[in-house]
Amino acid sequence: MTELAKRSTGVRCFVVFFFAFWFVAIPLTASALELWSDAASGEQVNLDIALKTSSLLSHAPDDPFLFPERETALELVRLRLGLRTKHDESINTEFAYEQRARWSSDVAGITVGGVLPSEAEASFRLAQLDWQLAEGERSSYRHEIDRALAALHPGWGEVTIGRQAIGLGRGVLFGAVDLFAPFSPTEVDREWRRGVDAIRAEYRVSDRSSLEVLAAFGESWDESAVLGRLRGYVGELDGEIIFGRRAEDEMVGGTLSAVIGEAEMHAELALFDTPEEQPDGGLFGNDRLVGKAVFGGSYTFDVGNGLTLLGECHYSGFGVKDIEDAQARLLEPVFQQRFLRGDTQILGRHALALRSTYPFTNVFSGGLLILMSPVDGSGLVSPSGVWDLTQNVTLSATIFIPWGEQPSTGRLKSEYGSSPASLFLQLSAYF
Repeated sequence: MTELAKRSTGVRCFVVFFFAFWFVAIPLTASALELWSDAASGEQVNLDIALKTSSLLSHAPDDPFLFPERETALELVRLRLGLRTKHDESINTEFAYEQRARWSSDVAGITVGGVLPSEAEASFRLAQLDWQLAEGERSSYRHEIDRALAALHPGWGEVTIGRQAIGLGRGVLFGAVDLFAPFSPTEVDREWRRGVDAIRAEYRVSDRSSLEVLAAFGESWDESAVLGRLRGYVGELDGEIIFGRRAEDEMVGGTLSAVIGEAEMHAELALFDTPEEQPDGGLFGNDRLVGKAVFGGSYTFDVGNGLTLLGECHYSGFGVKDIEDAQARLLEPVFQQRFLRGDTQILGRHALALRSTYPFTNVFSGGLLILMSPVDGSGLVSPSGVWDLTQNVTLSATIFIPWGEQPSTGRLKSEYGSSPASLFLQLSAYF
Protein backbone atom coordinates (compact mmCIF):
# COMPACT_ATOMS: atom_id res chain seq x y z
CA MET A 1 0.00 0.00 0.00
CA THR A 2 1.38 3.41 -0.92
CA GLU A 3 1.87 6.16 1.66
CA LEU A 4 -0.95 8.22 0.14
CA ALA A 5 -3.29 5.25 0.20
CA LYS A 6 -2.49 4.56 3.85
CA ARG A 7 -3.17 8.16 4.82
CA SER A 8 -6.41 8.17 2.86
CA THR A 9 -7.55 4.89 4.40
CA GLY A 10 -6.76 6.15 7.89
CA VAL A 11 -8.72 9.34 7.34
CA ARG A 12 -11.71 7.49 5.86
CA CYS A 13 -11.72 5.05 8.76
CA PHE A 14 -11.74 7.87 11.30
CA VAL A 15 -14.48 9.81 9.50
CA VAL A 16 -16.75 6.73 9.32
CA PHE A 17 -16.30 5.95 13.01
CA PHE A 18 -16.71 9.59 14.04
CA PHE A 19 -19.97 10.31 12.27
CA ALA A 20 -21.52 6.90 12.95
CA PHE A 21 -20.77 7.36 16.62
CA TRP A 22 -22.05 10.95 16.63
CA PHE A 23 -25.47 10.12 15.17
CA VAL A 24 -25.97 7.09 17.42
CA ALA A 25 -24.75 8.58 20.70
CA ILE A 26 -25.95 12.18 20.75
CA PRO A 27 -29.70 11.54 21.07
CA LEU A 28 -29.29 9.14 24.00
CA THR A 29 -29.58 10.11 27.66
CA ALA A 30 -26.86 9.78 30.27
CA SER A 31 -27.68 7.43 33.11
CA ALA A 32 -27.16 3.81 34.00
CA LEU A 33 -30.00 1.54 32.97
CA GLU A 34 -31.87 0.33 36.03
CA LEU A 35 -32.77 -3.26 35.21
CA TRP A 36 -34.45 -4.05 38.51
CA SER A 37 -34.96 -2.56 41.96
CA ASP A 38 -36.83 -3.24 45.18
CA ALA A 39 -37.46 -0.19 47.32
CA ALA A 40 -38.32 -2.25 50.39
CA SER A 41 -35.07 -4.24 50.49
CA GLY A 42 -32.84 -1.72 48.72
CA GLU A 43 -31.80 -4.31 46.16
CA GLN A 44 -31.09 -3.08 42.63
CA VAL A 45 -29.41 -4.09 39.38
CA ASN A 46 -27.89 -1.46 37.05
CA LEU A 47 -26.32 -1.76 33.63
CA ASP A 48 -23.62 0.75 32.60
CA ILE A 49 -22.84 1.01 28.88
CA ALA A 50 -19.84 2.90 27.53
CA LEU A 51 -18.84 3.25 23.89
CA LYS A 52 -15.60 4.91 22.83
CA THR A 53 -13.99 5.49 19.47
CA SER A 54 -10.41 6.76 19.37
CA SER A 55 -8.02 7.83 16.64
CA LEU A 56 -4.24 8.20 16.98
CA LEU A 57 -2.45 9.91 14.08
CA SER A 58 1.35 9.89 14.33
CA HIS A 59 4.36 11.39 12.56
CA ALA A 60 7.51 9.45 13.50
CA PRO A 61 11.16 10.57 13.45
CA ASP A 62 13.08 10.07 10.21
CA ASP A 63 14.69 6.72 10.97
CA PRO A 64 13.57 3.92 8.64
CA PHE A 65 15.29 1.31 10.81
CA LEU A 66 12.85 2.01 13.65
CA PHE A 67 9.95 3.51 11.69
CA PRO A 68 9.54 2.05 8.18
CA GLU A 69 6.54 4.35 7.75
CA ARG A 70 6.64 7.84 9.26
CA GLU A 71 2.90 8.51 8.90
CA THR A 72 0.61 6.06 10.69
CA ALA A 73 -3.02 6.01 11.79
CA LEU A 74 -4.55 3.80 14.45
CA GLU A 75 -8.23 3.40 15.28
CA LEU A 76 -9.65 1.84 18.43
CA VAL A 77 -13.29 1.15 19.28
CA ARG A 78 -14.27 -0.06 22.76
CA LEU A 79 -17.68 -1.22 23.97
CA ARG A 80 -17.92 -1.89 27.69
CA LEU A 81 -20.87 -3.33 29.58
CA GLY A 82 -20.84 -3.09 33.36
CA LEU A 83 -23.37 -4.86 35.55
CA ARG A 84 -23.64 -3.60 39.14
CA THR A 85 -25.80 -5.43 41.66
CA LYS A 86 -26.59 -4.28 45.18
CA HIS A 87 -28.04 -7.20 47.14
CA ASP A 88 -28.32 -5.37 50.47
CA GLU A 89 -26.20 -3.10 52.64
CA SER A 90 -23.70 -5.90 53.28
CA ILE A 91 -22.89 -7.12 49.75
CA ASN A 92 -22.65 -5.91 46.16
CA THR A 93 -21.25 -7.43 42.97
CA GLU A 94 -19.73 -6.06 39.77
CA PHE A 95 -19.18 -7.58 36.36
CA ALA A 96 -17.66 -5.90 33.29
CA TYR A 97 -17.40 -7.26 29.77
CA GLU A 98 -15.56 -5.42 27.00
CA GLN A 99 -15.18 -5.72 23.24
CA ARG A 100 -12.46 -3.80 21.43
CA ALA A 101 -11.53 -3.49 17.78
CA ARG A 102 -8.19 -2.05 16.69
CA TRP A 103 -6.99 -1.13 13.22
CA SER A 104 -3.59 0.25 12.21
CA SER A 105 -2.39 1.60 8.87
CA ASP A 106 1.04 0.07 9.52
CA VAL A 107 3.12 -1.72 12.11
CA ALA A 108 4.16 0.82 14.74
CA GLY A 109 7.81 1.33 15.60
CA ILE A 110 9.42 1.81 18.98
CA THR A 111 7.79 4.43 21.19
CA VAL A 112 8.42 5.47 24.77
CA GLY A 113 5.30 5.37 26.91
CA GLY A 114 1.85 4.22 25.90
CA VAL A 115 -0.88 6.58 24.73
CA LEU A 116 -3.37 3.74 24.22
CA PRO A 117 -4.23 0.89 26.61
CA SER A 118 -1.72 -1.95 26.50
CA GLU A 119 -2.46 -4.99 24.36
CA ALA A 120 -0.03 -7.17 26.35
CA GLU A 121 -1.33 -9.99 28.52
CA ALA A 122 -2.48 -8.73 31.90
CA SER A 123 -0.42 -9.74 34.93
CA PHE A 124 -1.85 -11.24 38.11
CA ARG A 125 -4.62 -13.23 36.48
CA LEU A 126 -5.34 -16.91 37.00
CA ALA A 127 -6.67 -16.96 33.43
CA GLN A 128 -6.69 -14.09 30.97
CA LEU A 129 -10.37 -14.42 29.99
CA ASP A 130 -9.36 -12.37 26.95
CA TRP A 131 -10.17 -13.97 23.62
CA GLN A 132 -9.51 -13.08 20.01
CA LEU A 133 -12.58 -12.93 17.80
CA ALA A 134 -10.85 -11.98 14.55
CA GLU A 135 -7.42 -10.89 13.39
CA GLY A 136 -6.05 -9.35 10.22
CA GLU A 137 -2.62 -8.22 9.12
CA ARG A 138 -3.12 -4.83 10.78
CA SER A 139 -6.33 -5.32 12.72
CA SER A 140 -7.67 -7.24 15.69
CA TYR A 141 -11.02 -7.80 17.36
CA ARG A 142 -11.05 -9.09 20.93
CA HIS A 143 -13.34 -9.44 23.92
CA GLU A 144 -12.53 -9.71 27.60
CA ILE A 145 -14.00 -10.11 31.07
CA ASP A 146 -12.32 -7.29 33.01
CA ARG A 147 -14.36 -7.27 36.24
CA ALA A 148 -16.03 -10.06 38.21
CA LEU A 149 -16.11 -9.35 41.93
CA ALA A 150 -18.12 -9.56 45.09
CA ALA A 151 -17.64 -6.94 47.81
CA LEU A 152 -18.68 -7.67 51.39
CA HIS A 153 -19.20 -4.91 53.95
CA PRO A 154 -19.14 -6.36 57.47
CA GLY A 155 -19.13 -3.99 60.40
CA TRP A 156 -15.39 -4.46 61.00
CA GLY A 157 -14.16 -3.61 57.49
CA GLU A 158 -14.27 -4.56 53.80
CA VAL A 159 -13.68 -7.79 51.84
CA THR A 160 -13.44 -7.88 48.03
CA ILE A 161 -13.07 -11.14 46.11
CA GLY A 162 -12.59 -11.60 42.36
CA ARG A 163 -11.32 -9.68 39.35
CA GLN A 164 -10.95 -6.06 40.42
CA ALA A 165 -8.96 -2.89 39.88
CA ILE A 166 -6.32 -2.19 42.55
CA GLY A 167 -4.57 1.14 42.78
CA LEU A 168 -2.01 1.81 45.50
CA GLY A 169 -0.10 4.94 46.43
CA ARG A 170 -0.53 8.69 46.14
CA GLY A 171 1.25 9.43 42.86
CA VAL A 172 -0.79 10.83 40.00
CA LEU A 173 1.45 10.39 36.94
CA PHE A 174 4.05 8.07 38.49
CA GLY A 175 4.00 5.43 41.18
CA ALA A 176 6.54 3.72 43.42
CA VAL A 177 4.10 1.36 45.14
CA ASP A 178 1.44 1.11 42.41
CA LEU A 179 2.05 -2.58 41.71
CA PHE A 180 -0.98 -3.76 39.74
CA ALA A 181 -1.49 -2.59 36.14
CA PRO A 182 -0.32 1.02 36.59
CA PHE A 183 -1.06 3.53 33.85
CA SER A 184 1.65 4.93 31.61
CA PRO A 185 2.40 8.63 32.31
CA THR A 186 1.22 9.46 28.77
CA GLU A 187 -1.84 7.20 28.76
CA VAL A 188 -4.81 9.40 27.90
CA ASP A 189 -7.80 7.22 28.76
CA ARG A 190 -7.44 6.31 32.45
CA GLU A 191 -11.05 5.44 33.15
CA TRP A 192 -10.57 1.68 33.59
CA ARG A 193 -7.50 0.12 35.15
CA ARG A 194 -7.12 -3.51 34.04
CA GLY A 195 -8.52 -5.95 36.55
CA VAL A 196 -6.45 -8.47 38.51
CA ASP A 197 -7.62 -11.63 40.27
CA ALA A 198 -7.34 -10.86 43.95
CA ILE A 199 -8.69 -11.08 47.47
CA ARG A 200 -8.57 -8.00 49.70
CA ALA A 201 -9.53 -7.97 53.37
CA GLU A 202 -9.37 -4.71 55.31
CA TYR A 203 -9.85 -4.55 59.08
CA ARG A 204 -10.53 -1.19 60.68
CA VAL A 205 -8.32 -1.06 63.75
CA SER A 206 -9.77 2.31 64.74
CA ASP A 207 -11.49 5.30 63.19
CA ARG A 208 -8.07 6.51 61.99
CA SER A 209 -6.24 3.31 61.05
CA SER A 210 -6.74 0.04 59.19
CA LEU A 211 -4.86 -3.15 58.38
CA GLU A 212 -5.27 -4.85 55.01
CA VAL A 213 -4.14 -8.18 53.61
CA LEU A 214 -4.05 -8.40 49.82
CA ALA A 215 -3.38 -11.44 47.64
CA ALA A 216 -3.28 -11.25 43.82
CA PHE A 217 -3.03 -14.48 41.87
CA GLY A 218 -1.16 -15.29 38.67
CA GLU A 219 -0.75 -18.58 36.85
CA SER A 220 2.02 -19.61 39.29
CA TRP A 221 3.36 -18.62 42.70
CA ASP A 222 6.16 -16.63 41.04
CA GLU A 223 3.52 -14.61 39.18
CA SER A 224 1.43 -13.86 42.28
CA ALA A 225 1.60 -11.32 45.09
CA VAL A 226 0.88 -11.30 48.82
CA LEU A 227 1.00 -7.95 50.62
CA GLY A 228 0.22 -6.40 53.96
CA ARG A 229 -0.85 -2.78 54.21
CA LEU A 230 -1.07 -0.64 57.33
CA ARG A 231 -2.72 2.74 56.87
CA GLY A 232 -3.55 5.61 59.17
CA TYR A 233 -3.93 9.37 59.39
CA VAL A 234 -3.44 12.11 61.95
CA GLY A 235 -4.95 15.48 61.21
CA GLU A 236 -3.94 16.44 57.65
CA LEU A 237 -1.22 13.74 57.49
CA ASP A 238 -2.05 10.44 55.79
CA GLY A 239 0.42 7.56 55.52
CA GLU A 240 0.73 3.86 54.84
CA ILE A 241 3.29 1.05 54.93
CA ILE A 242 3.16 -1.75 52.35
CA PHE A 243 5.23 -4.92 52.62
CA GLY A 244 5.32 -8.44 51.19
CA ARG A 245 6.02 -10.20 47.92
CA ARG A 246 5.28 -9.01 44.36
CA ALA A 247 5.96 -11.86 41.90
CA GLU A 248 9.56 -12.92 42.72
CA ASP A 249 10.43 -9.65 44.48
CA GLU A 250 10.37 -9.05 48.21
CA MET A 251 9.34 -5.45 48.81
CA VAL A 252 8.65 -2.82 51.41
CA GLY A 253 7.32 0.64 50.73
CA GLY A 254 5.62 3.62 52.23
CA THR A 255 3.56 6.62 51.21
CA LEU A 256 2.88 9.95 52.85
CA SER A 257 0.54 12.76 51.90
CA ALA A 258 -0.32 15.97 53.66
CA VAL A 259 -2.14 19.26 53.23
CA ILE A 260 0.20 22.18 53.91
CA GLY A 261 -1.67 25.43 53.84
CA GLU A 262 -3.75 25.11 50.68
CA ALA A 263 -1.23 22.88 48.89
CA GLU A 264 -1.17 19.09 48.70
CA MET A 265 2.14 17.21 49.01
CA HIS A 266 2.78 13.51 48.51
CA ALA A 267 5.69 11.09 48.52
CA GLU A 268 6.24 7.40 47.83
CA LEU A 269 9.29 5.24 48.45
CA ALA A 270 9.77 1.52 47.81
CA LEU A 271 12.61 -1.01 47.98
CA PHE A 272 12.61 -4.28 46.04
CA ASP A 273 14.87 -7.28 46.63
CA THR A 274 14.99 -8.95 43.20
CA PRO A 275 16.18 -12.47 42.30
CA GLU A 276 18.31 -11.15 39.41
CA GLU A 277 21.13 -8.66 39.49
CA GLN A 278 20.43 -5.33 37.84
CA PRO A 279 22.82 -4.69 34.92
CA ASP A 280 23.00 -0.99 35.77
CA GLY A 281 23.56 -1.61 39.47
CA GLY A 282 21.38 -1.32 42.55
CA LEU A 283 21.34 0.63 45.79
CA PHE A 284 24.11 0.73 48.39
CA GLY A 285 26.37 -1.53 46.32
CA ASN A 286 23.76 -4.31 46.21
CA ASP A 287 22.85 -5.12 42.58
CA ARG A 288 19.70 -6.92 43.71
CA LEU A 289 18.32 -4.00 45.71
CA VAL A 290 16.16 -1.68 43.59
CA GLY A 291 14.59 1.57 44.68
CA LYS A 292 11.65 3.58 43.37
CA ALA A 293 10.50 7.00 44.53
CA VAL A 294 7.93 9.67 43.73
CA PHE A 295 7.76 13.18 45.16
CA GLY A 296 5.09 15.65 44.16
CA GLY A 297 2.53 18.24 45.05
CA SER A 298 -0.39 20.21 43.70
CA TYR A 299 -1.93 23.62 44.25
CA THR A 300 -5.00 25.37 42.88
CA PHE A 301 -4.46 29.07 42.22
CA ASP A 302 -7.33 31.52 42.62
CA VAL A 303 -7.22 32.52 38.96
CA GLY A 304 -10.48 32.68 37.04
CA ASN A 305 -12.23 29.35 37.52
CA GLY A 306 -9.23 27.85 39.33
CA LEU A 307 -5.88 26.90 37.77
CA THR A 308 -4.47 23.65 39.20
CA LEU A 309 -0.77 22.83 38.90
CA LEU A 310 0.67 19.40 39.65
CA GLY A 311 4.38 18.60 39.73
CA GLU A 312 6.06 15.22 40.23
CA CYS A 313 9.57 13.82 40.04
CA HIS A 314 10.20 10.10 39.72
CA TYR A 315 13.10 7.70 40.13
CA SER A 316 12.89 4.08 38.97
CA GLY A 317 15.80 1.73 39.60
CA PHE A 318 14.23 -0.72 37.16
CA GLY A 319 14.86 1.68 34.28
CA VAL A 320 17.82 1.86 31.93
CA LYS A 321 20.74 4.00 33.07
CA ASP A 322 21.93 4.75 29.51
CA ILE A 323 19.07 5.14 27.05
CA GLU A 324 21.25 3.89 24.18
CA ASP A 325 21.18 0.47 25.86
CA ALA A 326 17.38 0.39 25.93
CA GLN A 327 16.82 -1.64 22.78
CA ALA A 328 19.20 -4.38 23.85
CA ARG A 329 17.62 -4.47 27.30
CA LEU A 330 14.11 -4.71 25.84
CA LEU A 331 15.19 -7.96 24.17
CA GLU A 332 16.03 -9.48 27.56
CA PRO A 333 13.03 -11.55 28.76
CA VAL A 334 13.28 -10.41 32.40
CA PHE A 335 13.49 -6.70 31.58
CA GLN A 336 10.75 -7.02 28.97
CA GLN A 337 8.47 -8.70 31.49
CA ARG A 338 9.10 -5.96 34.05
CA PHE A 339 8.52 -3.20 31.50
CA LEU A 340 5.24 -4.69 30.28
CA ARG A 341 4.06 -5.42 33.83
CA GLY A 342 4.61 -1.80 34.78
CA ASP A 343 7.46 -2.32 37.26
CA THR A 344 8.96 0.71 35.56
CA GLN A 345 6.56 3.20 33.99
CA ILE A 346 9.41 4.93 32.17
CA LEU A 347 12.20 3.53 30.03
CA GLY A 348 14.96 5.44 31.80
CA ARG A 349 15.57 6.04 35.49
CA HIS A 350 14.57 9.66 36.03
CA ALA A 351 11.55 11.74 35.00
CA LEU A 352 10.05 15.14 35.78
CA ALA A 353 6.46 16.13 35.07
CA LEU A 354 4.38 19.28 35.32
CA ARG A 355 0.67 19.28 34.57
CA SER A 356 -1.81 22.15 34.56
CA THR A 357 -5.59 21.93 34.26
CA TYR A 358 -8.13 24.71 33.90
CA PRO A 359 -11.96 24.59 33.53
CA PHE A 360 -12.72 27.30 30.98
CA THR A 361 -16.47 26.71 31.23
CA ASN A 362 -18.73 24.14 32.83
CA VAL A 363 -18.52 22.04 29.63
CA PHE A 364 -14.94 22.62 28.43
CA SER A 365 -11.65 22.16 30.25
CA GLY A 366 -8.06 22.26 29.07
CA GLY A 367 -4.76 20.88 30.25
CA LEU A 368 -1.05 20.94 29.54
CA LEU A 369 1.44 18.19 30.41
CA ILE A 370 5.22 18.61 30.24
CA LEU A 371 7.18 15.40 30.70
CA MET A 372 10.97 15.28 30.47
CA SER A 373 14.12 13.35 31.29
CA PRO A 374 16.61 15.35 33.39
CA VAL A 375 19.35 12.98 32.20
CA ASP A 376 19.35 13.79 28.47
CA GLY A 377 17.05 16.82 28.39
CA SER A 378 14.50 15.23 26.07
CA GLY A 379 10.80 15.38 26.73
CA LEU A 380 7.37 16.07 25.36
CA VAL A 381 4.70 18.72 25.72
CA SER A 382 1.08 17.66 25.53
CA PRO A 383 -1.82 20.15 25.37
CA SER A 384 -5.29 18.65 25.75
CA GLY A 385 -8.95 19.59 25.85
CA VAL A 386 -12.17 17.90 26.97
CA TRP A 387 -15.57 19.08 25.72
CA ASP A 388 -18.85 17.74 27.12
CA LEU A 389 -21.00 17.81 24.01
CA THR A 390 -24.06 16.62 25.90
CA GLN A 391 -24.74 15.16 29.30
CA ASN A 392 -23.52 11.76 28.12
CA VAL A 393 -21.14 12.47 25.22
CA THR A 394 -17.58 13.75 25.57
CA LEU A 395 -15.03 14.73 22.93
CA SER A 396 -11.37 14.89 23.94
CA ALA A 397 -8.25 15.81 22.00
CA THR A 398 -4.60 15.48 23.03
CA ILE A 399 -1.46 16.46 21.13
CA PHE A 400 2.00 15.04 21.84
CA ILE A 401 4.99 17.10 20.68
CA PRO A 402 8.34 15.51 21.60
CA TRP A 403 11.76 17.12 21.67
CA GLY A 404 15.27 15.74 22.07
CA GLU A 405 17.93 14.04 19.99
CA GLN A 406 16.24 11.79 17.45
CA PRO A 407 17.24 8.18 16.77
CA SER A 408 19.80 7.42 14.10
CA THR A 409 20.33 4.18 12.15
CA GLY A 410 18.12 2.28 14.54
CA ARG A 411 19.65 3.49 17.80
CA LEU A 412 17.92 5.59 20.44
CA LYS A 413 19.79 8.78 21.30
CA SER A 414 17.40 10.19 23.93
CA GLU A 415 14.44 8.95 25.91
CA TYR A 416 11.70 11.04 24.30
CA GLY A 417 13.36 12.08 21.05
CA SER A 418 12.25 8.79 19.50
CA SER A 419 8.56 9.40 20.25
CA PRO A 420 6.32 10.30 17.30
CA ALA A 421 4.47 13.59 17.20
CA SER A 422 0.86 12.51 17.65
CA LEU A 423 -2.74 13.63 17.70
CA PHE A 424 -5.18 11.62 19.82
CA LEU A 425 -8.94 12.11 19.41
CA GLN A 426 -11.62 10.30 21.37
CA LEU A 427 -15.39 10.44 21.38
CA SER A 428 -17.06 8.77 24.38
CA ALA A 429 -20.70 8.07 25.18
CA TYR A 430 -22.24 6.69 28.36
CA PHE A 431 -25.71 5.19 28.49
